[in-house]
Amino acid sequence: MRAMTLRMLLSGAAVCWAAASSVCGAPPGTLGEIERLDAAFDQLVAPAAKIEVLGQGFTWTEGPVWIRDGGYLLFSDIPRNSVFKWKAGEGVSLFLNPAGYTGNTFYGREPGSNGLLVDSQGRLVLCEHGDRRIAVLTKEGGKQTLVDSYQGKRLNSPNDAVYKSNGDLYFTDPPYGLPKGFDDPRRELDFCGVYRLTPKGEVTLLTSAMSRPNGIAFSPDEKTLYVAQSDPAAAIWNAFPVKDDGTLGKSRILYDATSWVGKRPGLPDGMKVDTDGHLWATGPGGVLVLTSEGKLLGRLNTGQATSNCRFGEDGKTLFITADAYLCRVRTLATGTN
Repeated sequence: MRAMTLRMLLSGAAVCWAAASSVCGAPPGTLGEIERLDAAFDQLVAPAAKIEVLGQGFTWTEGPVWIRDGGYLLFSDIPRNSVFKWKAGEGVSLFLNPAGYTGNTFYGREPGSNGLLVDSQGRLVLCEHGDRRIAVLTKEGGKQTLVDSYQGKRLNSPNDAVYKSNGDLYFTDPPYGLPKGFDDPRRELDFCGVYRLTPKGEVTLLTSAMSRPNGIAFSPDEKTLYVAQSDPAAAIWNAFPVKDDGTLGKSRILYDATSWVGKRPGLPDGMKVDTDGHLWATGPGGVLVLTSEGKLLGRLNTGQATSNCRFGEDGKTLFITADAYLCRVRTLATGTN
C-alpha cells in the first residue's frame, strides 16, 4: 500500500476521529468481550469492565505510548507512515508524518514507525521500519539516530523496545518492515536479533535464536526479559533471565499459543507488565493476561489481530491497538510504565 499524503490522512473517509467512547460513523462503543479463566483475574479487571473503542478506521495500529507531560497517548499507524495522538475530550489528531520512512519512493506496505517509547528525558523514541533504525525526536526539532546497524551491517527493521532503569535499551529486529520481508535483497543480517544498546552507543547481540522476535518487556525487578515470537509455527513468549552484566541466560517458554494460530486472528506481539508482575500480552484474538509463571488468567478478546498495549492515564488504563482500532480497558492492576 502506497504511503498516503497528509491530505488523504486528514480526510474524514480515511480515519474516524474519536472523543471519549463515541466514534464517527456510529461504530460500536465497545469491542469484543472479556473472558475470565481464573478467579485471580477478578483482582485485575473488574466484572463490569468493557473494551471501549476510542477510534477506528486506521490501517494497522501499533506501539501505543502514554505521554505523562501533556496527558495524551501516541500510537503508530505503520502503513500510513504516521504517528497519531489521542487525548480525552479532543479525540484523535495527526502528530507526526512521516514517522518511520523519509525516502521518496514506495517502500512496501509497512514503512512507518512501530514501537514507541519515552526516554529518561521525556523524548519520543521510535522504532522505524523504513529508515531501519531507532531514532529519538529531539526537543530542538528533527530526529537523532540512536542505532541503525550491528557490526557495520544495517538492521532489518527495529520492531519494539524497552528501557532498563540503567538506561540500556533492549530491542527486537525482525524484517517485517522491509518491502519483501525475510526475502528482501536489502537485508544485510541473515538473522533476527534481540539487542542491547547502552547509553554510550555500544550494541550487543543478546540472542539470534528466536525466529521472529517481536514484543519485549521487563519484569518489575528487571531480572527477567520477556520476548514474544510472532512465528505461526512457534507462537510463543520466551522468558530470559537477565544476568548481572545485562546479557541474557537460557530462555524458557512462558506460554505457547501455537494451537490457536489460524483459529484466532493475530500472533504474539507487543506486551506490557503490571506492578505485580502479570504480563498483558497481545496474541491470537486479543490480550492474554498471564502470571510470571505462565498461567493464563483471562483474555481481553478484541476479535481482531491485536498488536500492542500500554498502560496510561492514572496507570490503571490499558490502551490497546487492534488492527484498525484504538481501544482502552479500565483495570484494577497498575502498569509499570
